[in-house]
Amino acid sequence: MKEVKRKGSKSTKDIPKEILEQLNNGQIETANLVEWLAVDQRLLLENLLKQTNRTKYLKPILADIENLKKQTVNTINEAIGTGFFEQSIKNNDTEILAIISTHKSDLIRCWATYTIGKNQNLDISQKLIQIQPFSADKHFGVREICWLAVRPSIAKNLSESLNILRSWTANKDENVRRFASEATRPRGVWCEHIEELKHNPELGLTILEPMKSDKAKYVQDSVGNWLNDASKTQPDFVKNICKKWEKESKTKETAYIIKKALRTIEKQAV
Repeated sequence: MKEVKRKGSKSTKDIPKEILEQLNNGQIETANLVEWLAVDQRLLLENLLKQTNRTKYLKPILADIENLKKQTVNTINEAIGTGFFEQSIKNNDTEILAIISTHKSDLIRCWATYTIGKNQNLDISQKLIQIQPFSADKHFGVREICWLAVRPSIAKNLSESLNILRSWTANKDENVRRFASEATRPRGVWCEHIEELKHNPELGLTILEPMKSDKAKYVQDSVGNWLNDASKTQPDFVKNICKKWEKESKTKETAYIIKKALRTIEKQAV
């Protein structure tokens, strides 16, 4: 029997008590952003550690959360993921990494992405290989967090990363293709900028060109946003690329990407 997809509540106060309890127990996935933001990650962490007989991990991970300068959903997510990585090493516990990587809870899978991003023993190629399954996750939250988890490593190893991600642009899964552009956006969202791409956006063409007429709107939005990011520092580059693509590709997909790419430039021209 096919599982019926839940429709999430429109506001936090409308989330049924039993649904919130199941979310905080890691029994179900969040259905939308409202639920994703409503989950008590500390409580979810405590419940997971009780369920897996690892309560000794709780105190040090909670301490990491309390030491954060700014506590947001994303910073807490990163702190917990980092804490799991550190505890897995300290206790020689690879099993917990497998548990959180395949857990039913989307937020717990989000934590798992940071155990990859924070692992200094992995080179960028290994990190990207390990993160790819998360980039294809069926849940939007995991897909968003996974690129955040490895973005610092991508920025530090930009040339190699772009070379690897170029092959992702041909992947049959639109989520994997989208990762290639979203993870390398010059400015991005909720993350540090990649200065090299802000000033030399042409480096990104190796991944953008193959997706200039991608059939998936999810990918089109990302490519358009990538170029819109670049337009804030290198407007002439973006205008020239859009003119080039307009001549080369007469598809509605390319036209949509161009419109998104030029929106800041056109707004400034008014």
